[in-house]
Amino acid sequence: MVSRRDFFSRSVDGLQGAALAYLLGNDLFHASPALAANAQRLYDLKAKTPHHPPRAKAIIQLFMNGGPSQVDLFDPKPALTKYAGQPPSRDLASEVRAVRETGGLMPSPYKFTKHGQSGIEVSEILPHLATCVDDMAVIRSMFTTHLAHEAALFLMHGGRILGTRPSLGAWVSYGLGSVNENLPAYVVLDDPKGPPINFIQNWQAGWLPAVYQGTRVHSDGAPILNLTAKEEYPSPIVELSRNLLRRMDTAHRDQRPGNVELEARIANYELAARMQLAATDALDLSKESQATKEMYGFDDERTASYGRRCLMARRLVERGVRLIQVYIESQIWDNHNEIRKGLEYACGKTDKPAAALLKDLKQRGLLDDTLVVWGGEFGRLPIAQDPGPRAGRDHGPSGFSVWMAGGGVKGGTVYGATDEIGYRAAENPVSIHDFHATILHLLGMNHRNLVFEREGRNERLTDEFPARVLDAIIS
Repeated sequence: MVSRRDFFSRSVDGLQGAALAYLLGNDLFHASPALAANAQRLYDLKAKTPHHPPRAKAIIQLFMNGGPSQVDLFDPKPALTKYAGQPPSRDLASEVRAVRETGGLMPSPYKFTKHGQSGIEVSEILPHLATCVDDMAVIRSMFTTHLAHEAALFLMHGGRILGTRPSLGAWVSYGLGSVNENLPAYVVLDDPKGPPINFIQNWQAGWLPAVYQGTRVHSDGAPILNLTAKEEYPSPIVELSRNLLRRMDTAHRDQRPGNVELEARIANYELAARMQLAATDALDLSKESQATKEMYGFDDERTASYGRRCLMARRLVERGVRLIQVYIESQIWDNHNEIRKGLEYACGKTDKPAAALLKDLKQRGLLDDTLVVWGGEFGRLPIAQDPGPRAGRDHGPSGFSVWMAGGGVKGGTVYGATDEIGYRAAENPVSIHDFHATILHLLGMNHRNLVFEREGRNERLTDEFPARVLDAIIS
């Protein structure tokens, strides 16, 4: 039995021990440059040294939100014609969400033709991209683990089915910074007709410092809202006011060491000031020739909007932006019914501008160190949904196609395969984590070494999932 006197005696010892541990901890902290540097680290967009020599300096991600149908675009399946109308297997039927709307196996209504020296087969509704296959590595064995758009988008962009994770672009910005201090490291070009599902969570910084989140740029009207001052003042006054604000910000920050959010906010304001000239120049498409604009499809109402964003992406890459994501009209590839109408609309808007981007980068010598990635959050099933004249395809997460080009990628390559009917990845399956690891590798980063310490744990884009670099598609 512990007496009252003994209890308080031991409590005092405990408090004294805690105080001593605190003082010793402070001494240890100040004596350890590594610990001090880690705690006082400034999170900024200054260029950082990669883990190994990079093959690509920048990435343009052409994100086809909605889920493009692999068996109608990049993955020809003659067996679908042979088995047309037959009911799906029990395995395939288990992925169907609307069973009553499901029909039998449905062949593609489009012809596939071999193109280029590599002879890669591409659908007739992608005539422009078909001319670029010798620069592409087509991955036909991608798979994901969820068939809902929201979760699949979180997984594709952040590596987990969670809405709080940093996006791929935020990780790239964190790992490499920017080579142009007057522009963001990570730019998002979304469609004026509507944002993708999950909206800004697709390009968020999550629990990384906010300075690494994507900067949204508009392709219609003012590219960046509120970038220009309402009233113009003589440059000496502008410079004087900025210097005063900089000194005030520094004093305010120094009184609050370790406040990452404050540091990010100040860095973003300073970047916005520098962007007033740099961004205006980078996004001024009037400086492009008429021939270039026509190549991107400016003269066609179908392609003009997406063409503008693809051309903006090229201009931003030229100026040192690390990662640019180009989105398309919300759910344009989500073809649950009327597959022909939906696919022809989506391909009509994106095919010519995407091909123009590849050719433009190549002729300017930029494709060698710019990685271009095309794909959505999943594919489509090889069976009919809403069978009849309005037939479409439901979500297909178990096997779909994406492609990469430039930036160290071995062109004219096909990697992996789905099964006979294009349902499931059967040969060399590629997970989202493999996909991310390969992108980071091409950019000069090891996915295991790109870490952010959070709550005592080293966080990664690929988390603790097994991930491999796809060496077979690297030149």
